Amino acid sequence: MSQIEPETSKSKIWEWTKAIVLAVGLAMIIRFFLFEPYLVEGSSMDPTLKDGDRLFVNKTLQFIGDIEKGDIVIIDGKEENIRYVKRIIGLPGDSVTAEQGKVYVNGRELEEPYLEGSLMEADQVGMLLTGDFEEIEVPEESYFVMGDNRLNSMDSRNGLGLIEKDRILGKSEFIFYPLNHFKKTE
Repeated sequence: MSQIEPETSKSKIWEWTKAIVLAVGLAMIIRFFLFEPYLVEGSSMDPTLKDGDRLFVNKTLQFIGDIEKGDIVIIDGKEENIRYVKRIIGLPGDSVTAEQGKVYVNGRELEEPYLEGSLMEADQVGMLLTGDFEEIEVPEESYFVMGDNRLNSMDSRNGLGLIEKDRILGKSEFIFYPLNHFKKTE
């Protein structure tokens, strides 16, 4: 016959302390190394991302996975606490240019279905969505990025310049708030 001894308050406190420390430790590991939430501020990625959208960002790019054309990434802005969200347009070794409102990568027109809403806005004001710019060669370990709101975006064309690989903090996976915007970011 086995006996059961009543649990002491000290052992209950110790068990709860261990559980809380473990939970906090796991949350910190997830936040610092795997996923992190970000708040979109501004309109440079309209219509894909709206001001106030909250994103989950996959930070495992430093360990596994590659950056691909079309990915939406979070960029370290060099200034303290400044981050940018932009779309990868050109990879290392690519040449990027724009002519008559269209973007070309390695001489081929880039298909950008995510710009349809912005194209209508540009047509309404009588402007090209993407202004022409001379061919830019993307060096190794760098990327050419642009915002989806080409009429109102600081990006590789006009201020941010080419983005070094070590400045890319992660890749946007999905919008989690507000709930009516919940979707995978593409």
